[in-house]
Amino acid sequence: MENITKDPAYNAVDPNDFPAMLDVNRYGERSNAFDKIISATHDHFWDPLDKKYIDFTAPFDTENEYLVNPSANTDLRTAIGDKLDEKQKIKLVNLDVCWSFSSILHGEQGALSLSASLCHILRDPGAQEYAANQTREEARHVTAFSRYIHARWGKPVQVGPALGNLLNELVASPLVWKKLVGMQLLVEGLAMGAFATFYKEARDPLMRQVCQLVMTDEAFHHKFGKIWADRTIPKLSKGEHELIEDWAWNVFQILLYNLGSPDQKSWIYQAVGLDPMWCQQAFMEALTDADIREELQETTNIFRVLIKTLLKAGIITDRTRANYAAYIDMAELYAESDRMIGDDIAEEGIKYLIQLNGGNKLVLPSSIAAE
Repeated sequence: MENITKDPAYNAVDPNDFPAMLDVNRYGERSNAFDKIISATHDHFWDPLDKKYIDFTAPFDTENEYLVNPSANTDLRTAIGDKLDEKQKIKLVNLDVCWSFSSILHGEQGALSLSASLCHILRDPGAQEYAANQTREEARHVTAFSRYIHARWGKPVQVGPALGNLLNELVASPLVWKKLVGMQLLVEGLAMGAFATFYKEARDPLMRQVCQLVMTDEAFHHKFGKIWADRTIPKLSKGEHELIEDWAWNVFQILLYNLGSPDQKSWIYQAVGLDPMWCQQAFMEALTDADIREELQETTNIFRVLIKTLLKAGIITDRTRANYAAYIDMAELYAESDRMIGDDIAEEGIKYLIQLNGGNKLVLPSSIAAE
């Protein structure tokens, strides 16, 4: 598979070809496409180890209180919920949040490793500096989610096979387009939707704070992928566009049908005294296509945000539009602006951090475009 580079800012070298980075001509060939994102990082800086920004010692009774609104849990809307008393429902919901936040933590580690790998292959000094900058920010996300999970559950659970395999593919790939479509658009888009949902549904103030702080960074990371799309998608040949479009659709299906699948969460059902096989059957009987479609209509639904990301990036065309239309009103998405539901939450957080950090300028993700 080819790198499919259409803009010099995304030119890449072989990851083992370090001498290419020592080319004296390379140092003077810097794109300014990412300068605004790089310079803005100081104003939305935050430190997960500094209580001035966030205090992970804030208590929460996970045995007797829901971490999120129980209405946000799909299992409780099936026959599974009928089998549980209130204490068991709290346990199931909170363990499900543990599963989700563990997946988020693994995703952040994937983003950290992928960003670092971009530093090895991006030839443009500006793009390389951006990747190094994102690596730093992803590292603090790993710290923040590690500390939140430690505060609420002690340690995370193992990554699921679907997400683990995808992250491994993205990190190991030498292809810039696959890394950017897979991580900056698909996984980051998924993350922004997840953070917006948890921010909205959280009953734990610490959870809301973690999500918002991370979103102040992720909104800029997502913008890096959008700049790639703006500079690349219109220049693709028909075959190149179809290759990227079909790969994105395949990844979307993997995420949709595996991240929340009951067969990945047997340990949760066992923890509340239920047979995992019965739970899987009950879940599948309740989850009809109509139910999925209705749930996806929620503006903060993580997969709605993901579809909108691909659509606004120009990756979805009439070839695959019908595939996504099975789950979402595509005409409604076409009519919407480029703003995502998580943007407002992120920008409120950025304004707070600018004030906290003593900054005097305001660079928001929405003000950055491909130049």
